[in-house]
Amino acid sequence: MKAGLISIIGPPAVGKTTLAERLAELLPAAVIYEDYAGNPFLADSYTSGCDACLPAQLYYLISRTGQLSRSAIAPGKLFVSDYGFCQDRIFAEVKLSPGDLAIYEKVLERMADMVRPPDLLIRLDASEETLLERIADRGRAFERSMTAEFISSLRVLYNGIDSRVACPVLDMDCDATDLRERREVEVLAATIRERSWT
Repeated sequence: MKAGLISIIGPPAVGKTTLAERLAELLPAAVIYEDYAGNPFLADSYTSGCDACLPAQLYYLISRTGQLSRSAIAPGKLFVSDYGFCQDRIFAEVKLSPGDLAIYEKVLERMADMVRPPDLLIRLDASEETLLERIADRGRAFERSMTAEFISSLRVLYNGIDSRVACPVLDMDCDATDLRERREVEVLAATIRERSWT
C-alpha cells in the first residue's frame, strides 16, 4: 500500500490509537488522531445529561470533516486514522435524542461529500468485559459513566457498518489477537501490503 487512507474503527478502548501508531511505523504512514481532547463538550456529554450531546457530536463532525477532507488528504501519501468518519453517525445514533439526531443528520448531509472515503476500514472488536477493563485501566474520568449496555449498543452498530461503507472492511477480534504485540501488527501490515487495497 503506497498511498491512500486506512481508517480504524471500533468501540472505546479497543486499541485504535495503539494500532494506528504501530501500523504507521511499519507501513510507513502518517497518523491522523481523533481530536477527543479538544472537544470542549465531550466530558459533559457523558456526565451531565443530554444538553451537551449535540454540541459534542457537532464538534466531532466538524473536526473529522476537516481532518479527513479531500483537500487535507494529500495525494501520493499514506495516512492511518485512529477513527473513521463513519463512526460519527454511530455515536450520534446512540447518544442523541430523536430531535437532536434530526438536526445532526441535516448537518451531516451537507458535509459528508467533503470527506475522502477510506481505501480500507479496519474494524476492531472485543467483548464488553475486555473493553470495560481497558476503560478503567486508562482512567479517563468522563469514560467512567460508560456501561456494558452502552458499549454493547456501539458494538452492534459497528458490526453492521458494512452496508454503510463502500470500501473493504477488515475485521480484527482483539480478544483473539492482541494487537498490542508487535508481531501481530507486523502480520497485519504484511496482509495490507499483499492485498494492495489502494
